[in-house]
Amino acid sequence: MNVWEALAVAALEVERDAHQVREDVGSPGEVARLASAVVADVRSEAGQSAAGGVDLSRSSLPRRVLGMLRARFLSQMSAMDPVPAVEDVLPVLLAMERVSERLQPLWNERFSDRLSGPDGLELVVEVAHDLRSPMTSILFLAETLLRGRSGPVTPLQERQLGLIYSAAFGLSSVASDMVELVRERDRLADLEPLPFSITDIFDAVRDIVRPIAEEKGLEVRLTLPEQPFRIGHPVALNRVLLNLTTNALKFTDEGYVELAAVAGPGDAVEFSVHDTGRGIPPRALELLFEPFRRRQRDQEYAFSGSGLGLSICRKFVEAMGSELRVETREGKGTRFSFVLRLHQSALGETASYGVAAVA
Repeated sequence: MNVWEALAVAALEVERDAHQVREDVGSPGEVARLASAVVADVRSEAGQSAAGGVDLSRSSLPRRVLGMLRARFLSQMSAMDPVPAVEDVLPVLLAMERVSERLQPLWNERFSDRLSGPDGLELVVEVAHDLRSPMTSILFLAETLLRGRSGPVTPLQERQLGLIYSAAFGLSSVASDMVELVRERDRLADLEPLPFSITDIFDAVRDIVRPIAEEKGLEVRLTLPEQPFRIGHPVALNRVLLNLTTNALKFTDEGYVELAAVAGPGDAVEFSVHDTGRGIPPRALELLFEPFRRRQRDQEYAFSGSGLGLSICRKFVEAMGSELRVETREGKGTRFSFVLRLHQSALGETASYGVAAVA
């Protein structure tokens, strides 16, 4: 199967999953028609066909179909053995971006009206999906290159690709944070606790942030409990620790960032992220967990301009039955911590989940 055959398979998967976008259309047939039109447009942009012409209707549906198509296509690429070379995949992804750009003017025209209208929050969700979709392409290509599937890379290129991957992963996580806060969903409500390894989660977090730490000359330390096999919510825990660690590195210029899991009485485990950074000033502590807060000064301490990161961390920690706490001293560092009740799991009975799941 070549890349264009994989694109056709991806289109069929979009048609199969039409229920995900049916709130915008009258029938699954409309999704199928748009999926075929988007594929034709992508092939046309890549010089594979003269046909094209996506229906630029006044809705977000063509863009959503394109986003679904991109995700399914990359999934097909990952499953192929051997994985296609980057030079074969890149023309398809670039063609998708050109189609997306052609849909942009109409989207801009409607943005202001919709943002102030009754479905303004849903527009935020759609924009978040639009941001996350191309990030998926960047993550796939960076990971493919890092693993040497397109040929050997030099140590310098490996370091640069690691930074690209970390940055793209961070942007994808911000988009996911927007969706979570706007829709105010508790992702843990319908998720049964799973067996997992704290060691695996810590290793996954360190692997993602390592390029950032190395670029700043910082050490990432891990402290693990004697019994790392537990039962809980590994995806949410991964998301919280990754967010806290990334931001700890952001505000630390020298020293280290430490991820720790310390067993307590019974099944209690205290998780913490401690840095030797600048600390948090008292004025910033007052609104530290408030989403979409406005900074008073450009250089004011904030985990992000929107304040999404810590809001999401607190939301997930509370959903897991705990409280996110912070201890800080200006010029000395900051420590975020929370305690979870996690029953021990039999050795080796761990859940299988990918890092991408936390995005």
